[in-house]
Amino acid sequence: MFTKLQNIYQLGCKELWSLWRDPIMLVLIIYTFTVSVYTSSTAVKETLNMAPIAIVDEDHSTLSERISSAFYPPNFTSKTTTLNTMDEGMDAGEFTFAVNIPANFQQDVLSGESAEIQVNVDATRMTQAMSGAGYIQQMIQSEVNEYVLRNREVTNLPIDLAIRSRFNPTLEKQWFMSVMQIINNVAMLSIILTGAALIREREHGTIEHLMVMPVTVFEIMMSKVWSMSLVVLIAAFVGLKVVVQGVLHVPIDGSLPLFFFGALLTLFATTSMGIYMATVSKSMPQFGLLMMLVLIPMQMLSGGLTPRESMPEIVQQVMMIAPTTHFVSLAQAILYRNAGFDVVWPSFVWLLGIASVFFYVSWKRFKDTIHTMA
Repeated sequence: MFTKLQNIYQLGCKELWSLWRDPIMLVLIIYTFTVSVYTSSTAVKETLNMAPIAIVDEDHSTLSERISSAFYPPNFTSKTTTLNTMDEGMDAGEFTFAVNIPANFQQDVLSGESAEIQVNVDATRMTQAMSGAGYIQQMIQSEVNEYVLRNREVTNLPIDLAIRSRFNPTLEKQWFMSVMQIINNVAMLSIILTGAALIREREHGTIEHLMVMPVTVFEIMMSKVWSMSLVVLIAAFVGLKVVVQGVLHVPIDGSLPLFFFGALLTLFATTSMGIYMATVSKSMPQFGLLMMLVLIPMQMLSGGLTPRESMPEIVQQVMMIAPTTHFVSLAQAILYRNAGFDVVWPSFVWLLGIASVFFYVSWKRFKDTIHTMA
């Protein structure tokens, strides 16, 4: 037993040295848990943020000026323009929205006649177009009502509705996206590193050296699993402490040791997946294509981006065999809601079972194909 452990340790150290001498992989690791986390949580805005809007005021009345002045930062960046310039700007993609207030608009409103305002939306910008169109309609309606009634109408409801946002009281998008990026990158990077390490052995011819050494397939696999898992855990810890908590100031109230224990079980499964995919692939390009077919559905359907309850029942059942599904569930419960082991233990049991099955299947595949790989 001591000899096996020693072989696993030494082979794992060899993997770490090989990774240290690979600058491309080192850059990928650093980028994945620093720049990628920061940009995904701050650069991509799903809500209105400095959306460019063109306003064509053909009425030049008090009401039209009130409507024009209602669009201000941080939701909008407005620009007063002409009708021809508005069309050219929409065609060129300079504006997401364009509001055209026709002549005699105020007169038609006050006289009770039919009054229309044209709102053009660039629907290719889906994230802002969907929410922005409704928001603009509400703003215009509110300004018109206030102007006609000469006061802001307040409706007294028969109940007192108190809305409280749990776990993210200010509804900060980066609180969610930064942590989810760490969770997704743990699975992605572990598959890449493990699969690339095995393919690198074959491309460099060192797999032949391993075959003549007094080591077993189990020892070779375990060396790659523990070494690549260690790298991902360290990178995830640095990204979580430095980028998420240090730079983005996202509060993490849950137990980090419990979270990383769940990440360790997930890595046991995903590294096994990386080894299996590497035995199926004959080159790095093939491995990259296969990884896209596996990783993208895992991340999209694991519940990190969209709640699993909103997915079809068959998709929910199929995704129960994916380790990322249970990792996302336990990670959100621990980091967001400060859940303890008594709450997330079913996810740990699922991960342990999935990881064991994946490792056994990968070990059988690796054992059957190691001679043909050499």
